[in-house]
Amino acid sequence: MFMPRLWGARNLSSLFPERPQESEPVGEAWLTGNECKFATGEFAGRTLGEVWSELPEEWTGTRLRNLPRIPLLVKFIFPEEKLSVQVHPDDTYAEQHEEAAGGSGKTELWYVVKAREGAELRVGLKPGVTLKSFRRAIADGNVEDCLERVGVQPGDAVFVPAGTAHTIGPGVVLCEIQQHSDITYRVFDYNRVGSDGKPRPLHIRQALNVMRFGEQSGGRCDPVRISHGAITKTFFAACQYFAAERWDFRERVAAVTSPEHFDLLIFLEGAGRMEFAERAEAYAPAEVWLLPAALGAYQLVPETPTTLLRTYVPDLNEFVRRLADERVEENEWSRVVHP
Repeated sequence: MFMPRLWGARNLSSLFPERPQESEPVGEAWLTGNECKFATGEFAGRTLGEVWSELPEEWTGTRLRNLPRIPLLVKFIFPEEKLSVQVHPDDTYAEQHEEAAGGSGKTELWYVVKAREGAELRVGLKPGVTLKSFRRAIADGNVEDCLERVGVQPGDAVFVPAGTAHTIGPGVVLCEIQQHSDITYRVFDYNRVGSDGKPRPLHIRQALNVMRFGEQSGGRCDPVRISHGAITKTFFAACQYFAAERWDFRERVAAVTSPEHFDLLIFLEGAGRMEFAERAEAYAPAEVWLLPAALGAYQLVPETPTTLLRTYVPDLNEFVRRLADERVEENEWSRVVHP
């Protein structure tokens, strides 16, 4: 589902070769939104929002039963202008003040798929920025200067917990993994106007109510990498809402799902097939696969070197045990675990 945004790109061919010229700027491609449709399998042609309420625990997993919607929203983001300086609420604030919008906070992670030279993001407040100095920066129109600059290149990942002020600069293509929420509070929008010719609304009161001042916990991930035979797994971050890891492989690899949760596999590069039970399905870039919790064993058979992101809703204790079993020391796994 492609979402027009005034800051978006008109050429999406870096991930969608069939879309080299859009009639209007497209900022986001939603891959697990309620209106996104299954392309294959028993639900082909139906929307995720329609199907989700029907899924048994064999699909959702034993820990994710009876949720009103899929808990993970995956997007590709295509900025050709700066996004607004903004912040997202946490669950507590959203439950109290944003029930009509779903009542869910928004913690997110950005994986850099493409980046032009000099591309940057801004995530978190610089040391010494206070509520008072931030208010003054709003009035003076230089809020961006309050945020930490993060230069990025392909393969980087950035963790953005709820309450973290941020913006995205032009010249990148990001894969965003987040809580299933679209609640955004704009602080500064570079005096742009929307399609109606009017300035887009700001949400300064709400933003300042939820913004984290003092010590910041977001920023570039310092990942843990584990190689086994043909596959290298890079663990970027794990929190109560999602875990995110990258798999790189060029030979057949075997994997297995957990009965506790479904998996999402987001293919970024490469082509091949997925084999499970007595079936096989082809995979290609810019596809997201929803693997049911009860699927069990499957294999990925690449025709060309493949890179994918795997995301799921973890049990953090189990996540830590998994890394410890791989002889990852606490000083390493603690970099990626966000309790």
